[in-house]
Amino acid sequence: MDNPYAEEAAERWGGTDAWAESQRRTSSYREEDWRRCTAESGEISAGLAALMASGVAASSPEAMDLAEEHRLHITRWFYECGSEIHRGLGEMYVADPRFTATIDRAAPGLALYLRDAILANAAR
Repeated sequence: MDNPYAEEAAERWGGTDAWAESQRRTSSYREEDWRRCTAESGEISAGLAALMASGVAASSPEAMDLAEEHRLHITRWFYECGSEIHRGLGEMYVADPRFTATIDRAAPGLALYLRDAILANAAR
């Protein structure tokens, strides 16, 4: 899978256990694996976007459940993503405009909603 940010990611996280685990796992993924991974991610985003559009609070059980699915998705496909790492990812999603823009393609404001759901989920 072509990643325009691969070099930057390697510089930032290349020495971590999570990076090594992600590299080990993804090196064996076939096109079908990437399709399944992307589809799962899309389902989580769509669910969060629907909740957000319906006015459901990011701290609701439904949103927190989807934030937990997001965390488990990362664990299943890339590396062990505990609550602390997940919180850091949530913060990065709103601090880095590239992540925000990518997530907000599904729905404007989704990056912030996801971050808030992640924080609420990690606190419960």
